[in-house]
Amino acid sequence: MSLEKLADLIFPNVDKTMDYYMEKYPQRNLKEDAVVVRYAPSPTGFQHIGGVFAALINERLASQSEGVFYLRIEDTDQKREVPGAIEDTIETMHNFGMDFNEGMTGNDTFKGEYGPYRQSQRFEIYNAFAKDLIRKGLAYPCFCTPEELAELRERQTAEKITPGYYGEYAKYRNLTAEEAIEKIQNGEKYILRFRSPGNPENRVEAHDLIKGDVSFPENNQDIVIIKGDGLPTYHFAHAVDDTLMRTTHVIRGEEWLSSLPIHLQLFDVLGFKRPNFAHIPTIMKNDNGSKRKLSKRKDAEAAVSYYKEVGYPTASVIEYLLNIINSNFEEWRAENPTADYHDFKISLDNMSKSGALFDMVKLNDVSKEVICKMKAEDVYNQYIVWAKEFDKEMFDLVTANEVMAKEIFNIDKEGPKPRKDFAKWDEVKAKIFYFFDELFDKETAEQVELPKTLSLENAKSIIEVYAKEVNFNVDSQEAWFEDLKRIALDLGYCANKKEYKANPDSYKGMVSDVAGAVRAAVAHRSNTPDLYTIFTILGEEKTRERFEKFLKL
Repeated sequence: MSLEKLADLIFPNVDKTMDYYMEKYPQRNLKEDAVVVRYAPSPTGFQHIGGVFAALINERLASQSEGVFYLRIEDTDQKREVPGAIEDTIETMHNFGMDFNEGMTGNDTFKGEYGPYRQSQRFEIYNAFAKDLIRKGLAYPCFCTPEELAELRERQTAEKITPGYYGEYAKYRNLTAEEAIEKIQNGEKYILRFRSPGNPENRVEAHDLIKGDVSFPENNQDIVIIKGDGLPTYHFAHAVDDTLMRTTHVIRGEEWLSSLPIHLQLFDVLGFKRPNFAHIPTIMKNDNGSKRKLSKRKDAEAAVSYYKEVGYPTASVIEYLLNIINSNFEEWRAENPTADYHDFKISLDNMSKSGALFDMVKLNDVSKEVICKMKAEDVYNQYIVWAKEFDKEMFDLVTANEVMAKEIFNIDKEGPKPRKDFAKWDEVKAKIFYFFDELFDKETAEQVELPKTLSLENAKSIIEVYAKEVNFNVDSQEAWFEDLKRIALDLGYCANKKEYKANPDSYKGMVSDVAGAVRAAVAHRSNTPDLYTIFTILGEEKTRERFEKFLKL
């Protein structure tokens, strides 16, 4: 009876029970193997690439099993909440092709029958579960001050004893209900702790869907379940929420693996069915030969905003993350080059158990593959969206020359081996600037890239003749090259490499030198698509203008 009085004193307005909520949120009506998962960030900042990585695993497993992927906001630490973080999470996941089936849809709105999906709006539920625990003697008020807890920790550390609030060190664990009631009525501040039944001499065994079989000492710490501000701790809220929301798989970062004994104990004591647990390896970075955790403070690529700013298509980032999730994705992609990545079935069994290495070189390779397979129209559309925000000059030039821009983006796209010019949109300008007079005319003679065999004056002498002799009426790349070769031979250049090597003094150089001079004149760069294509896009008038400008450098 005293425990009942204590529970009523602490929660006088709570009239619902655990059983009430278990009935209110019944088992979901889904097929037997459907996966119900959540993405559950704290709204304490903007998105980390590790968050997209975790969300992608959850979303794919839910989607491919016809399950549910929902968004729950874990905001029990309200002092650290960043305004706009929830909206940023929703927008980020949408941009990466991941839309939640249910959960938060804004700061105070949600969709779905298992809400609220924001922990700060669920305190009545947590209080009902905590009240039941007090009634059963499984939770109790603790009146320790922060100073007392700090002193206890210092003493335990000095005596080389496992620090924490447990057993003989749990000062208020064995307080009677009457004594607790008296303290509360006297106005003493308190928190609620879980009365752990654990013994660290015993082991708790579990199967992690990524790590495999794991074993830990049982938890014996009397953890806090309700803080002084009335909000639950992560440990308690996690057990209640994932049970009531009928989460089948808790997929989270491996930093939570050490907390698994606490969580399994809570599920067992509360009489809940344990969900499946999977602990995702931490995303690592190779830093001068040693691996370290990808850091938002040290590494630009840790922030999701970085990928938008430099212009990686979201599909590129997703395909790269799928490579990290399951290494066989690369083989699947090679066998299914045009398939949608949604057709790939991810598997937790195939995930690496150790840290996943984030490799920007590999990301660039993946992104080049993604972009080279896009239609020119798609490249144009995605590029101008990026350029409008991050390169206004290019946005204005490309949209003012839409037809030409699409021709540029279509260069060598329709053959068996499409060009892989770009990994991200901020590389486009440097690769195509020469098509636009506004950018091309800013170049100086020092910026012109010439073949190593030619001086600027040699190149000018070639262009002086070539400009007079070139035939613009050819209709193929082969015919164009034959015309260039004809002019080169007339100028004293050799078309046969073996012959040139045998008699180098008999020639001014190779036909390739003449082509290099022409390339320098029209593009100022040594690495470009074939010249016939450039001539075709620029047209005769503009190409001749380029020759004239080159001769004046």
